[in-house]
Amino acid sequence: MSELTGTGKLIRLALRRDRMLLPIWVLFPVVVPVVFVAAFNGAYPTPQALQEYAETSAHNAAFTVMYGALHGGSLGQLIAWRSGFVPVIVGLLSVLTVIRHTRAEEEAGRRELIGSTAAGRHAGLAAALIVTGGADLVMGVLSALALIGQGLPAAGSLAYGIGLVVTGWVFTATGAVVAQLTTGAGSARGLGSVVLGVAFLLRGIGDVSASGGGGLGWVSWLSPIGWAGQLRPFSGERWWVLGLAVSAVVALTAAAVALSERRDVGSGLFHSRSGVAEAAPGLRTPLALAWRLHRDSLVARAVGFAVVGLCLGGIATSIGELMNNSTPAAREVLARLGGPGTVVDQYFVGVMTMIGVACAAFGIQAALRLRAEESGGRAEPLLAAPVDRLRWASGHFAFALLGSALWLAVFGLAAGLAHGLNTSHIGRELPRVLGAAVVQLPAVWVFVGLAFALFGLLPRLAAGAFAVLMVSLLLGWLGGELQLSQWVLDLSVFNHIPQLPGGDVAVLPLVVLTAIAAALTVLGLLGLRRRDVPAG
Repeated sequence: MSELTGTGKLIRLALRRDRMLLPIWVLFPVVVPVVFVAAFNGAYPTPQALQEYAETSAHNAAFTVMYGALHGGSLGQLIAWRSGFVPVIVGLLSVLTVIRHTRAEEEAGRRELIGSTAAGRHAGLAAALIVTGGADLVMGVLSALALIGQGLPAAGSLAYGIGLVVTGWVFTATGAVVAQLTTGAGSARGLGSVVLGVAFLLRGIGDVSASGGGGLGWVSWLSPIGWAGQLRPFSGERWWVLGLAVSAVVALTAAAVALSERRDVGSGLFHSRSGVAEAAPGLRTPLALAWRLHRDSLVARAVGFAVVGLCLGGIATSIGELMNNSTPAAREVLARLGGPGTVVDQYFVGVMTMIGVACAAFGIQAALRLRAEESGGRAEPLLAAPVDRLRWASGHFAFALLGSALWLAVFGLAAGLAHGLNTSHIGRELPRVLGAAVVQLPAVWVFVGLAFALFGLLPRLAAGAFAVLMVSLLLGWLGGELQLSQWVLDLSVFNHIPQLPGGDVAVLPLVVLTAIAAALTVLGLLGLRRRDVPAG
């Protein structure tokens, strides 16, 4: 029997399981650039207006960190640049999809059952790679066709679409590698997210340095996310960059296969330590067990947010220098996009929104650990003991809430410390930046509460909290460009957060958001109390 026997059947199984999710994340990257085409044509109808917008944006380090370097003022160049965060989303979805069909299957015990049938050793890994890579390919082709349909040059459109494809493929292979290293799907997702975050950070540092005439522009070449921009869509395409990306895909895929051959089913290259026969006295409560399960991810993400905070806070002082030569019109556009206050304040406003979305995503994932425990069969034996289900759930939920607060506080402290050291005003800047980070917490808690409410009421739809977060992100990201009505923009939870530092603090929206989060939590507790455990 070949090691790939049964791959076709596993591909069909994966497509059936993801028949609702795959179309959504394939179409999302296709829609974004088309929306930007309509937005730019409406807001900047002349080449002169586009050029003025480009001159403003090219000197905005916050935009450079988020979207990458801008190489010109044509419509195609602006569309490719403004869509520069899409490769990050494509990379994240690719990593999560591969882990879902590899390590998560092993953790649930289904890989072992499939392996007992006429299925080759690498059939599951091959099926996950083909399904995810195929979705990336379809997404890239549709993106290119959509831009061509909007009247943009074919070569640039094709380069943009191929850039998304190779980014997805690199992180598909990365997800396959990290799935071999750990023994749990949660750890694999965390490790994959760290790799993605480092790639995003390297791209941002390199592009900001290059745009400011620094000597660290080469750093962006270390990032797979940066390779999509290095293709230079609509800016004299550099097709040779594809060789670098394809080489990385081949190397990572070969590494994943080699690592898979070296381990047993259900194990990982990083072995978990064997536990003691009896639990320590401090591990005999639901809260203590929840702490043990969440501890590693809480600490790892706190360290990650500290590193990112130091880097993003450290480059904040360069914003004012880069904007010294801007025109008054450029400053007006930047104020509209970034909020009130100084240019540095506007930079931090954009950064804090990004960090708030990241914390919300991690908070949802922490809350959904409850669903993983339930579907994995570990909750039922625990609840068969004298353990109340609400106490069990409250322990996990508490760490989702406290973890979100910890991550925001750590980021704010690190960013404020770095910025304060650069300006020699730590006593002034540290509280301002820390407050700007912590003020995101009510919005983050709304999404954590939503995940918990769905877990209690409709557990099969619990992951829908991520979809709601994505919609909120899109409304905040694209709403200004599309000039949508205010009531539509207000559907984004993050639109109600004060724009700090630099803006005024409105207490009422924060109180309302916190009350909504509390109400969602109560709904989740009531639903969990009444429904069966486990639920399908």
